[in-house]
Amino acid sequence: MHPFIIQADTLLKMQAAGEPVVVLDCSFDLMNPATVDDTFSATHIAGAVFANLDRDLSAHDPESAINGGRHPLPRREDFAQTMGNWGIEPTTQVVVYDRNGQTFCGRAWWMMKWCGHEAVAILDGGMAAWQAAGGAMASGFAPQVPAKSAYPLAAPLVAVTELGTVWRHLDSDQTIVDARAPARYRGDVEPLDPIAGHIPGALNLPFNENFDADGRFKSRDSLRQMWLKLLGDCNHAHVVMHCGSGVSAVPNVVSMALAGLPTPTLYAGSWSEWSRHPDTPKTKEV
Repeated sequence: MHPFIIQADTLLKMQAAGEPVVVLDCSFDLMNPATVDDTFSATHIAGAVFANLDRDLSAHDPESAINGGRHPLPRREDFAQTMGNWGIEPTTQVVVYDRNGQTFCGRAWWMMKWCGHEAVAILDGGMAAWQAAGGAMASGFAPQVPAKSAYPLAAPLVAVTELGTVWRHLDSDQTIVDARAPARYRGDVEPLDPIAGHIPGALNLPFNENFDADGRFKSRDSLRQMWLKLLGDCNHAHVVMHCGSGVSAVPNVVSMALAGLPTPTLYAGSWSEWSRHPDTPKTKEV
């Protein structure tokens, strides 16, 4: 079982041996979401199913969402049905990837962990690593299949928190880490949300700092040194990750776990929810 990351050659061997694997392509474009279906159709890992961030990995209306923001989480029960329709069972190995520097595939990884599914891994290096390994590619969409039984939910393997809890603990030993780019964290620019800035007291570690030049996660030792330097004397068990809308923060979640540190909590609403609330405190770097 692969619970965190998987290498392209390992996935190739599993497929060659006929092991049951579900591969999800989570590629997306925040600025041009209408184009992503065509991008998947043009080329993807052979046998992959498309997991659209808006359509499959987010709630579609406020009544079915557990948080606010641009990409609110659906209820676990709703996503369990999606997992079932993809053919995922408790013993199924799932591999998620994207072609965006591992920006989006962590969302599916985290949501499956949240539903209690342990055997889900990020394809290290994404689609580029697969192509470099000689993996087969395909085009088009798979035919629609009838709805299947929902995935049997189990106890969550990751933790999520909400706006009120983060707000109440701003002056406690909670440590917030913002995964957005430095310019957005500082409040210099804000291309997606109504207010620029960050949550008071938050540290900044852009999610792409977790990867080497080839797009793969850095070594365990490198990740550990990076986190220990950032967190200092902070309580490692009380770290909360966020980003713009709860998506690109997940590589930081995975990174801390790979470093052998406690798996942090995700604030899923993130800045897109926090910035829209009229009373939450906001700050900028000066």
